[in-house]
Amino acid sequence: MRTDKLQIILASVSPRRDQLLREMGLAFTVVRPDGVEELASGLLPEALASHNAQQKAQAVAGRHREALVLGADTIVVFDGVVYGKPRDMAGAVQMLGRLAGQAHEVFTGVCLVQRARGFETTFCDRTRVWMKALTATEIVEYFLKVNPLDKAGAYAAQEHGDTIIARIEGSFSNVMGLPVERLRSALESVALI
Repeated sequence: MRTDKLQIILASVSPRRDQLLREMGLAFTVVRPDGVEELASGLLPEALASHNAQQKAQAVAGRHREALVLGADTIVVFDGVVYGKPRDMAGAVQMLGRLAGQAHEVFTGVCLVQRARGFETTFCDRTRVWMKALTATEIVEYFLKVNPLDKAGAYAAQEHGDTIIARIEGSFSNVMGLPVERLRSALESVALI
């Protein structure tokens, strides 16, 4: 992968995405995608996550034309309802309570943009997650260990996930907020353009 010659910008302040990119061995800077209004509904899950990722990447790429900008958006979908980040603790308890004992899907849209080369590509990855049946007490105990307010679906697979998750089918890193396997392939193809 020859991305070391490119300036890479992560258009996200997510510590989980930051961690995953560092684990991939990439050098990058973080730029908050200010002024982006994310859609919460109105599109199919793949399109919704991809649209929001694209909006974030394009917002930052407009100010950094030479850089390869990476935008991402993660949503949780259960029974046709999109679950983003909870607004407060009561909403987090309600959200995790709905997911408990059920299977849901996690979609992460990823958009790579480099304005100077006229390059843009977007993809979306899906992972299925089965949650353990959780009592109200177990949910509260989980939230004493993990802050759910900045996480889609009010949980983090990488933080005490074994206490709430029964099984994952697909990319674990996708549930964290960035499908590393697909991103690596996309970055390798970008380096050949």
